Amino acid sequence: MEKEAENIIEKVAFLYLKYGIKSITMDDVARELGISKKTLYNYFNDKTDLVSKVMDSFLSFHDNKSEHISGKNLNAIEEIFEVNIFLTHMLKEYNPSMAYDLKKYYPDIYKHFYEVRRDKMYNSVLANLKKGKREGLFRKEMNEEIIAKLHVSRIEGIFESNVFTVEEFTSPEFVFEIFNYHIRGIVNEKGLEMVNNKIKELKKINKNE
Repeated sequence: MEKEAENIIEKVAFLYLKYGIKSITMDDVARELGISKKTLYNYFNDKTDLVSKVMDSFLSFHDNKSEHISGKNLNAIEEIFEVNIFLTHMLKEYNPSMAYDLKKYYPDIYKHFYEVRRDKMYNSVLANLKKGKREGLFRKEMNEEIIAKLHVSRIEGIFESNVFTVEEFTSPEFVFEIFNYHIRGIVNEKGLEMVNNKIKELKKINKNE
């Protein structure tokens, strides 16, 4: 994809995150980006095509972040803490209007996006669980397939239910508790000691900031 198209997608993603999808027309996009509608339609067939490519860009961003974390040569527990940091930052930009608009007005794109994201999340969690077993940090008797599905369903359920407010489940404290709950259920004694030391380090860092 040409660089200009990538720049457009990046800027439109910001608009969707801030204002939702429905309220942002192609005229709005052209005006906000300072380009003509003709230029916009050189790259995208219509708004549906633009929405689809924006959502694909979110998936690509998450893939790149996952690869970056995997490439840091961390152990399984350190990886989980890195994912926790990433999600904490990501949820700061979360806008429920965008998810609502996507589900209501672009159901096919919504279905594709969430199915792909679920599959990627499951495989990422599963790989981490297997890695933790190999490293002797996670419980050997654990069924990693079940735990991976359980963790993914728990994360998805938070967004789908009305039990928590948006302010609650996008807060750093909430994200930490979710991962703390998950990690303490999978580590062995050696892993638990590492988790506790890691939490102490983070608290010390946060206290000094």
